[in-house]
Amino acid sequence: MKSIHPILVQILIIQFLAALCVSQDFDFFYFVQQWPGSYCDTKQSCCYPATGKPASDFSIHGLWPNYNDGSYPSNCDPNSPLDSSEISDLTSRMQRSWPSLSCPSSDGLKFWSHEWQKHGTCSESVLDQHGYFQSTLNLQNKANLLQILRNAGIQPNGGFYSLDSIKDALTQGIGYTPGIECNVDKSGNSQLYQIYLCVDTSASNFIQCPILPSSRCSSRIEFPSF
Repeated sequence: MKSIHPILVQILIIQFLAALCVSQDFDFFYFVQQWPGSYCDTKQSCCYPATGKPASDFSIHGLWPNYNDGSYPSNCDPNSPLDSSEISDLTSRMQRSWPSLSCPSSDGLKFWSHEWQKHGTCSESVLDQHGYFQSTLNLQNKANLLQILRNAGIQPNGGFYSLDSIKDALTQGIGYTPGIECNVDKSGNSQLYQIYLCVDTSASNFIQCPILPSSRCSSRIEFPSF
């Protein structure tokens, strides 16, 4: 029997693994929003995007495929870079709802490209590029986090609130328990940073989280102004 050339074997293995990764199954999405005041109020600081200071509201960080055990796939298809023409009709909404606060100031495309490459490519069996970003924007419209917190008397005014009160308000407002992540301000105070909601694999409906991320929060946390 004629043997297969070793280089051909390597190519076939690479193609197989790439196809396997692209079709990677996952169990749910984390839909992650961040408070810009907490992103900026750290030693790292921030830079406003080229379009100016974002609104004083929670902004999108990303939509991340996850497994029920807490692990997650990433960078599943290196041959699928973000094509900005695919999301041209969404760009203005994304600049408002999904701004980049990293330095130097930018138009957001690098941030969105990173989110697509690391996370979006792992959901290509469900969502194409336009669908990935469209679904994420739709999810933000379904969960008005700031209004829910304000209705419970929790305001972004630099005050301190119990972690339980924030979690309870969001649970009642959304119907599912959120994950809360904190970071630390320049004075060393624990502050409300990111809120994780879980979404089904169609990227359409909120669900109860199979697993919640580590909070790294104190029992009382600051909600800084922005």
